Amino acid sequence: MLKTISISLWKLKNNHCILNLRLSTRRRLLSTATIDSNSNNDLFNDFANIPVERIRNFSIIAHVDHGKSTLADRLLELTGAIKANSGSQVLDSLQVERERGITVKAQTVSIFHRYKNETFLLNLIDTPGHVDFSNEVSRSLAACDGVILLVDACHGVQAQTVANYQLARTRNLAVVPVLNKIDIKHAAPEKVIKDLKNLFSIDPEAVLKISAKLGTGVPQVLDRVIEVIPPPKVDRNSPFRALLFDSWFDRYRGALNLIYLLNGKLEVGQDVQLLSTKKVYPVKSISILRPAETDVKCISAGQVGLIAVNMRNSKESVIGDTFHLKNEPCDAVGSFKPQQPMVYAGVFPSDQSKHVALRSAIDKLILNDSAVTMKVDSSPALGQGWRLGFLGLLHMEVFCQRLEQEFGAEPIITAPSVTYRIVLKNPKMIKQMGTDTMEISNAALFPEPINIKEYYEPLVKGTIITPTEYVGQIISLCVERRGVQESSINIDNDRILMNYVLPLSEIILDFNDRLKSISSGYASFNYEDYGYHLTNLVRLDIHLNGRPVDELCRIVHVSKAKDIGRDMAVKLKETIPKQMVQIAIQACVGSKVLARETIKAYRKDVTAKLYGGDVTRRMKLLRQQAEGKKKMRQIANINVPHETFINVLKR
Repeated sequence: MLKTISISLWKLKNNHCILNLRLSTRRRLLSTATIDSNSNNDLFNDFANIPVERIRNFSIIAHVDHGKSTLADRLLELTGAIKANSGSQVLDSLQVERERGITVKAQTVSIFHRYKNETFLLNLIDTPGHVDFSNEVSRSLAACDGVILLVDACHGVQAQTVANYQLARTRNLAVVPVLNKIDIKHAAPEKVIKDLKNLFSIDPEAVLKISAKLGTGVPQVLDRVIEVIPPPKVDRNSPFRALLFDSWFDRYRGALNLIYLLNGKLEVGQDVQLLSTKKVYPVKSISILRPAETDVKCISAGQVGLIAVNMRNSKESVIGDTFHLKNEPCDAVGSFKPQQPMVYAGVFPSDQSKHVALRSAIDKLILNDSAVTMKVDSSPALGQGWRLGFLGLLHMEVFCQRLEQEFGAEPIITAPSVTYRIVLKNPKMIKQMGTDTMEISNAALFPEPINIKEYYEPLVKGTIITPTEYVGQIISLCVERRGVQESSINIDNDRILMNYVLPLSEIILDFNDRLKSISSGYASFNYEDYGYHLTNLVRLDIHLNGRPVDELCRIVHVSKAKDIGRDMAVKLKETIPKQMVQIAIQACVGSKVLARETIKAYRKDVTAKLYGGDVTRRMKLLRQQAEGKKKMRQIANINVPHETFINVLKR
């Protein structure tokens, strides 16, 4: 026992020493912070006059959990923007980000760094890593001249790493490759550097090796950013013009707009105009994010600033729009376009009395998340609501969680679906609609098959990176989801990169979960839009005692109709309560029944009061009960509770 206690004390002492070593390492690195508070005040007073040659705008891009936010923390601490030990993931300020441990919203911060006896302004954007928030990455890169490509030294290059690198290269941005987590026992930096060379032709000598957690090598990252990333290509002598690339709603100041200046300068008190709406606004305040707001009097081209202009209607702020001075017309910036939604879901208030409050909450949140689209929708079962478009399932979950946490809303979310495209052949319908092609995501509006010429469904091009021992199981999963393999590339002896074309409807629900399960978490998946392709769709109807229930119908591929119909019938049997009559649940395509379940009726024991006697009396009572049941079945309406529709329709 004494031996056990001594070993435990030794471990505690050893861990304490390691912790002190890590803290001392970080303190030593932070002691080299290049900008003190006195020089900060001078910089803010003369902020607009910082030369363009000493400005760098860059983003940190990486796969999920490769250490973007941790690196951002070290950069902020190193440059004196925040105090040491201010907390982990300072830029992940949303409650949903801290609960899930992921970044869902790109955050901007301006920092100062001294390099070769000159002070540089660095505008840093920490971006999300999940594919569902790729719109945040694309929006951030529109205001950048370069990126830090962060790669985990343990897991190496993964699917979103490839996608983000290609996105940066298409914009001709400078890339600073950085290898993180080199302090971890299982890190294999040389192997990952070799992968970077094979996949992206990155020079091994250009790759920086750091530990964002300990702060090792972080000062060299800032120096490399200044050396590799060029200053912004802007013109300060022409009239003011700026790109609106982010916005959010403040309870007291209205819509706040984050802008990147391409031309001229902007001062408090000037009147600015939006190019799309032509509305004029007075500039009430200008600030920079450090990461808290710091007021400045003026900002110039090449800089990023937050402006408050008394914009009370959140719909007026359109991401990608152009600000310019009043009576000074200009051309649109045109460097950013929001991505098209891929997954659609109905959002309804739990009580129709909360309709207005939910509408206000959705409008304010969409201002902060420009990738979400909204249009009015209604359901006989759930009432008035909206149909929202998202980039993916996680995007939908985070949006709804933010509705609950930030606005106290209680929305009902229907099962996610995709938008299909159909070509009509009925001349009357074509004349009525003005086109022979219609897009549809609500199965209740699906035309009769006799009026349809062709069906099209959205496909995606997926990239899967996995260890070779899981290839067989992953191929089986992709074949099960109607995937077609396009290519397969060996990254090294242990990992392989596969490209698959998959129907979007097959991957939005549980594809990524299944992939992680069969690969023990080692495989990664990323996808991009691949357009619409010819397919064969049917409308799956649910009948209760022969009567169709429009709220429960679905659009499915013909090969999946039977399985989905069986699952829905079983789920309805479990959720619909017993009633006085027997209920037949049928899943049908046209007149063909694909699956059936039966809910037995309540049965009253009419012979309970009999004590002996002639058996004909017992038979008479049972016969009368059977006739009554038959008559009731002919005139009875099945009562499906509101909660049943919610349980079946929602996720």
